[in-house]
Amino acid sequence: MGDNDYEEAEQEENSQPEINDGEETGCFRKFQNLIIPPEFRDRYMQRANCCPPPIFIIAISIAELAVFIYYAVWKPHKQWVTLDVSIWKSPLTYDPSKRHEAWRFFSYMFVHAGVGHIFCNLVMQLLLGIPLEMVHKGHEVGLVYLAGVLAGSLASSIFDPLTVLVGASGGVYALYGGYFINAVVNFKQMKLIFGVARILVIVLIVVADFGYALYRRFASLEGGVKVSFVAHLGGIVAGLTIGYVFFINFNMKLCKNPLFWICIFGYAVFIIFAVFFNIFISPAS
Repeated sequence: MGDNDYEEAEQEENSQPEINDGEETGCFRKFQNLIIPPEFRDRYMQRANCCPPPIFIIAISIAELAVFIYYAVWKPHKQWVTLDVSIWKSPLTYDPSKRHEAWRFFSYMFVHAGVGHIFCNLVMQLLLGIPLEMVHKGHEVGLVYLAGVLAGSLASSIFDPLTVLVGASGGVYALYGGYFINAVVNFKQMKLIFGVARILVIVLIVVADFGYALYRRFASLEGGVKVSFVAHLGGIVAGLTIGYVFFINFNMKLCKNPLFWICIFGYAVFIIFAVFFNIFISPAS
């Protein structure tokens, strides 16, 4: 957020109730004092709260876990660690040969290939999603997450059109992208060490996870169905664009910001092209 944005927000800030510095006794408040400079602390604390609670990210995580348990317990599998053929035949899985069943472009996020797959996705989306939802609220986090899910399946249908797709990686990577762009643009709102640290952590996690996804797609010697990795790229691009729209500024007038319209226009063009590609061009037809 630039200096001009702070000036535009001054009048709104002055109308907000002040937080008594003498009441800085809670653990959450003390943690915020460690990472946020004093000049930005009160305005941040007015937004960061559990009212309403982070319902979306918790609800979507419970739903994904419930679907995994269903396929692990009530469907025939040799083990829980890596689920087998039933998830590839699931009506929720994105299957290129069944693209006419449009719900699959979203529903694949509920199906996971094994314990490690769902564990990593749930842990990361809760670690990223809950703090984001405490500040930006559920409808904003939900839109970014679902934009990543849709962008992930559409990107896979274009750039890796013959592979199936399962898992919530598109949504998780959208949170990565949204959190990253938030950290970069709002860098001045955090103390230097913490600002640098959270950017580096996100970059390292994304590089390591994406590298492993590439390995599983191209170098793994395991048999079975190859799962697309392109949803990771689609998700993170959606997070960088739609995440910019929702996560950059608490009270900036976004309609006056050219980047707002660039992000919206870019995402819309991608969706329209992907739909056209899947109907008329896709080799999976």
